[in-house]
Parts: sequence; structure tokens; C-alpha cells
Amino acid sequence: MALARWDPFADFVPLRDAMARLFESSFITPGLIGGGIASAVPMDVYAEGDNYVVEAALPGLNPEALNVSVLGNEVTISGEYPQIPESRQYLFRERRGGRFERTITLPAALDADKVEAHYEHGLLRLVVPKAESARPRRIALTAGS
Repeated sequence: MALARWDPFADFVPLRDAMARLFESSFITPGLIGGGIASAVPMDVYAEGDNYVVEAALPGLNPEALNVSVLGNEVTISGEYPQIPESRQYLFRERRGGRFERTITLPAALDADKVEAHYEHGLLRLVVPKAESARPRRIALTAGS
């Protein structure tokens, strides 16, 4: 059996690794702010023809407690979950109550007047058309001199 020399610095994490972990966690897994949800609204966003589709999971939320707005190329979803009674003694808790807001920026200008919103079974589905100026146009060519 060989003896290993004790290194008092072996358990330390290099500063670069610690900063990388801190930076990564602050952008990938946002924490909770004030007991509410801090940008933790899971969603999918994809392009479908001349539209963007935004699907956000908002389980247990009453549709009247939900706000959706479109400005320029940004879509904002906000609302408020009912407050949870303080008398409960949880064994395990992941769902939060309180206000939330999530704003996403899309790559093109949007037509706010033609947005379609549907909410069913805790899933909000927005169909957000691109503005006419952001859609590709076919240019007619003339031949000759």
C-alpha cells in the first residue's frame, strides 16, 4: 500500500470553475424571488409559417388572473397564483403562489391586433403573427431593356 501525500488545497475549487458555476446557475435555473415564481414559467416557442406560437404551462391558474401583452417584438405573460394558506405544513413543496411575469423577445416585429390566445387545461397557447413588414415578399421581375 502506498502512502499519499496530504494536499491541503486539493478540496478547493478553482476560482474560474466557481465563477462558471455561479454564472451558469444564475441564467439557466432562475431562483425564486419573494416567494413567487421568478421567470419560472415553462414554455415552448416556435415558428409556424408566418406566425410564432408560444405555449406556456400555467397549471391551476384561473384565466381571469392571467395577462398577455404584445409590444413591438416582445410578448409578456404575467399573472398571479392564489396565495397558499400559511396554516399548511408542507412535507414537500415545489409549486409557488404569488405574482409572476415572463417576457420573451422574438426575432421579428409582431402584429398585436391579430394575436390569438387560447387557454385550456393549464396550457396557454398564443398564435402571434409576424407584422406584415417582417414577412418575406416575392418581388416581381420585369424582363427587357
